Amino acid sequence: MQLESIMRIRLSKVPERLVSVRSGDYNIGKEEIYMKTGDMKKRTGKAGATVKEGVISSLKGLNEIEEEIVRLVRNTVSHVLKETRGVTGEGLSVTRDVIKGAITATEEVGTGLILSSKSVAKGIIKGVSDVGGDIITAASETAKNTVKEAATVGADVALVARRTLEGIIEATNEVGGNVEDVAKASVSGAIEAASAVGTTAVNAVKDVLLGVVEGAKELSSAALPKPGREKKR
Repeated sequence: MQLESIMRIRLSKVPERLVSVRSGDYNIGKEEIYMKTGDMKKRTGKAGATVKEGVISSLKGLNEIEEEIVRLVRNTVSHVLKETRGVTGEGLSVTRDVIKGAITATEEVGTGLILSSKSVAKGIIKGVSDVGGDIITAASETAKNTVKEAATVGADVALVARRTLEGIIEATNEVGGNVEDVAKASVSGAIEAASAVGTTAVNAVKDVLLGVVEGAKELSSAALPKPGREKKR
């Protein structure tokens, strides 16, 4: 079974967490229409507490899902690269297959591309780092292929690019890589892919990624040229 298919099957099984309010905790009958102000506040407070608990539970669930995707992708990438060590271009092939598998999974589930793109990117960088691979090249390929595949399925390439870069930067920090060089490579890869979509996509990706890079404390101002200063030296 191809790596792309394996990734698609595994990621499609990640459970979807939805915020819900337990109906049994908050029921309002007709006789309560004329309830006193104090009772109304109590009811409102109870509803708020119920929603709060639901949101907290769901957010914890989302964190667990993201962590599981990172582990899955990381282990898959590192395992394949260890088995094919020395095979020219295998790292690029693995990156493409993993991204295709992940995006196909989100299509089947019907949601989650923007959410999962960060975790997938993070897992790829960590997996490549585990085997001593070139994370700069991996970052460029990850950004490029993610934007390319996102455009193919009609997703918002700017948002997907942003989440992908966030994942790449986080992973690079965690493995002790050169964040500035990785960010440059990622941005170049994303813009290259966006150029095949159109000028609007390129501009949207540039604007979004500029904000991500400037927001990363570990990056110097040289990571990306600031708007209106490209020609200044």
